[in-house]
Amino acid sequence: MDIDYTVAALMFPAIPLMMTMYSNRFHTLSGLIRKLHDQLTFDKRTPPEWENQLHVLNNRTNLLKYTMGFAAFGFLFNMTTVLMLYMGYFQLARLIFAACCICMIISIFLFLQEIRLSNQALKYHLSDMDSMKKDL
Repeated sequence: MDIDYTVAALMFPAIPLMMTMYSNRFHTLSGLIRKLHDQLTFDKRTPPEWENQLHVLNNRTNLLKYTMGFAAFGFLFNMTTVLMLYMGYFQLARLIFAACCICMIISIFLFLQEIRLSNQALKYHLSDMDSMKKDL
């Protein structure tokens, strides 16, 4: 397959859009963690049902860190592909673009895992609410 600027240009709108989505998700997660931290600081106790939540939140932050890292490397490889095409190193550009695609695929799979953990955290909330409803 021949590679030219058009192929690399296809990734330019997708990668920053994905990174913005990941950043928004990270920002929301960090706000939730800060809110929980404040509640723990002022209440001076940890409810037992929060143990699962804190474990899931820790895993989610780690997954988002790697998700954003792979997306950033994908963007870097895409930019390097354009540079190699400009310099006339077509074979090297193909290899670097393959690395870009691999990084983006890994990033998407990690993001799917983070969504799964997010869903698990929501189920913990629902079970807590369900148990409180039964107590009333």
